[in-house]
Amino acid sequence: MEIKCRFDHYNINVFDLEKSLKFYNDALGLKEERRIEAADGSYIIVYLGDGSTGFLLELTWLKDWDKPYNMGDNEQHLCVRVPGDYDEVRAFHKKMNCVCYENFDMGLYFIVDPDGYWIEILPMKK
Repeated sequence: MEIKCRFDHYNINVFDLEKSLKFYNDALGLKEERRIEAADGSYIIVYLGDGSTGFLLELTWLKDWDKPYNMGDNEQHLCVRVPGDYDEVRAFHKKMNCVCYENFDMGLYFIVDPDGYWIEILPMKK
């Protein structure tokens, strides 16, 4: 059997949902597409989209979680490609004070979200 999958979404848990929604909108232009709220208020799940692909970033907020998340040694990251002037986008992210790592030799950099998740930023052209 050969399976042909397609990416649908990627989930991260967030400590402060409103702060995360603002960050992902301001830094990457991701917009809320839909949300699910538990009837008992125990969780909220928000799906963010880029408006051009079907891929979604799922932000999960848990009411009973009482401390920031610890990223530990789990070295994972999300990667996005940005249109336009790459250096201008980088300067914007630097102004936001969210650039956490730059690799000029590889032509890339990373930003960090309010919970400590790293997002790799690449230019649109490959």
